[in-house]
Amino acid sequence: MKSVLIAAGFGLIISIFMTPVAIRAFSRHGLGQEIRDDGPETHLAKQGTPTMGGTVIIGSTVAGYLLAHLFALGERGFGVTASGLLVLGLMVGLGTVGFLDDFLKIRRRRSLGLNKTAKLVGQLVAGVAFAILAINFPKGGLTPASTAVSFVRDITPLALGSAGFVILAYLFIAGFSNAVNLTDGLDGLAAGCSAMVFGAYTIMSFWMFTHDCVNKPGAGCYMVRDPFDVTLVAAAAMGACLGFLWWNTSPARIFMGDTGSLGLGGLMSGLAIVTRTELLLVVLGGLFVAVTLSVIILVAFFRATRRRVFRMAPLHHHFELAGWAENTVIVRFWLVTGMAVAFGLGLFYADWLSFVGL
Repeated sequence: MKSVLIAAGFGLIISIFMTPVAIRAFSRHGLGQEIRDDGPETHLAKQGTPTMGGTVIIGSTVAGYLLAHLFALGERGFGVTASGLLVLGLMVGLGTVGFLDDFLKIRRRRSLGLNKTAKLVGQLVAGVAFAILAINFPKGGLTPASTAVSFVRDITPLALGSAGFVILAYLFIAGFSNAVNLTDGLDGLAAGCSAMVFGAYTIMSFWMFTHDCVNKPGAGCYMVRDPFDVTLVAAAAMGACLGFLWWNTSPARIFMGDTGSLGLGGLMSGLAIVTRTELLLVVLGGLFVAVTLSVIILVAFFRATRRRVFRMAPLHHHFELAGWAENTVIVRFWLVTGMAVAFGLGLFYADWLSFVGL
C-alpha cells in the first residue's frame, strides 16, 4: 500500500510543480493553442494559451511509477513488470502522436494538425504493437492480456484468437483515445474526468492484487498477470491528472492538448485490457462514450436529414450554446463521471460478491 501512495503522491507533486515551469517555457516559445473559429465565441479569448501540457502529465505518470519502484527496491514481488511497461508504453506512444498533432497546429497557426490518415496510422502502430506484445511475456501461465472479451473478468466463450484480439484491441484503443480527445474541449473537463477513472482503476487493480488467483486462490479470485504493478501506474496517472488540474481548471493557464488527451485515452484502454475489464471501461468512462456518440449521431443525422439534432458537437459545446456557463457544464459533467465511476465500481464489487456468496 505504501508504494501506491508513493506513486500517487509523486505523480501529484511532480505534476503540480512542473506544470508552471511548462507554462513559462511554452509561453516563451510561443507554443499557444489555436482555437476553432466555428466554436462558442467565448472560447476565442483562450487563443494563445500554452498547450502540450500533456507532456507534463505523461512525464509525471512515468516518474511517479518509477519512483514508487525505486522506494520499494528490494521488496519481494514488487519489481517492474511487462504489464506496467506496456500500458506506459501505450500512453507514451499515443502521446507522441498527439505531440506531433499539437506541434503542427502551432507551426501552421491553425486548429488542424495531423490529417486524419496520419493520426489513424499513428494510433494503428501504437495500438497494434501494444496488442501483439500484450499476448506475449507469459508468467505463471498468464500474459498481460488475454484473447477473450472481458467485462469484470474474461468472458470465456467470447475468446477471439490472437488475430481477432489484435483487431479488437486496436479499435478499442483508438476509440477511447479519440473519445478523451473529443472530451478535451473545456477547462479541466478531461483532466478531472480522467482522474476519476484512474482512481477507479487504482481501487480495482489493488483489489485484484489482494484477491489474486496465482498467489491467493479462492472464490472470486482474479486471473490478472501483474495487478499490483498496474495499480502503481493507475495511481501515478491519477496523481498526475490532479496536479495538472490545479493549473488547468477554469480559467486554464495551460491545455493538455492532443498530447495529453490521446495519451490518457490510450492509458485507460491499456489498463482495461490488462485488468480484463474492457467493457467495464465503457461504464466507468460513460461520459467519454456519450461525447463520442454525440459526434456520431450529429454527423449521421445531418447527412440523412440535413438537420442538426444538437446545436454543436461534441456534447459539451451543445450545452454551452444552449446557454449553460462553461463552469456549469464542467462541474455537471464531472458529476456525471463520478456517478458512472461509482456505478462501475458497484458492478465490480457485486461481481465479486456473487462468487463468495454474500
